[in-house]
Amino acid sequence: MTPIDPTPTDLTPTDPTPNDGGRADRAGSARVVLATNNAKKLAELRRIVAAVAPGIEILGLADLEPYPEPAETARTFEGNALIKARACTAMSGLPALADDSGLAVDVLNGMPGVRSARWAGPGSTDADNNALLLRQIDDVPDPGRGARFVCAMALVLPDGTEHVRLGEMSGRLLTHPVGENGFGYDPLFVPDGGAATTAELDPDAKDAISHRGRAVRAILPVLVAELRRLRNREDPR
Repeated sequence: MTPIDPTPTDLTPTDPTPNDGGRADRAGSARVVLATNNAKKLAELRRIVAAVAPGIEILGLADLEPYPEPAETARTFEGNALIKARACTAMSGLPALADDSGLAVDVLNGMPGVRSARWAGPGSTDADNNALLLRQIDDVPDPGRGARFVCAMALVLPDGTEHVRLGEMSGRLLTHPVGENGFGYDPLFVPDGGAATTAELDPDAKDAISHRGRAVRAILPVLVAELRRLRNREDPR
């Protein structure tokens, strides 16, 4: 596969830093792949990146030549995120971001955890997973229905550099789904301090508090700095 040019010239510069000879502008113009076929995750990341670093273009796996997606065999969110990002960078030649995220339910000892997307079995839908989870905690009273969303966001660069940042959002689970927005377990989850589920929030409100929003905002300064480093290595002017 021919690697995609990671540094196009048609992107708007971003994150200028004084007294660096303009190198920060050049560093902000780049293509980065989010290693996912989940259109909702991709849209969520693009919204957050556009608000912070608009010169970075976020591609999805649909923008690349297809390749076999790696098995997510790690026992941690961090490990699975790195597996996906490493595979994407190896196949595309581009810097890659990948997340692994899920729901950790207190009364289930942190499960579904890394199996959140497949909790009801291979090929299960969001509705299947939600229904199984509700059955498993059906007899748990409201004070014991605590849970937290966790997101590990990994960044892997073509030179082998790796970073991982975490984001969490704590809350509680309802007894039935509410809301039409979001995806996954959003219709069951009410964040701490709120009255609405994350499926009832508009996208901007969700991004401001979500586990993925926090993980993305944590990794973005690292991404911008690393893109600047790579560009400066190629063009030290």
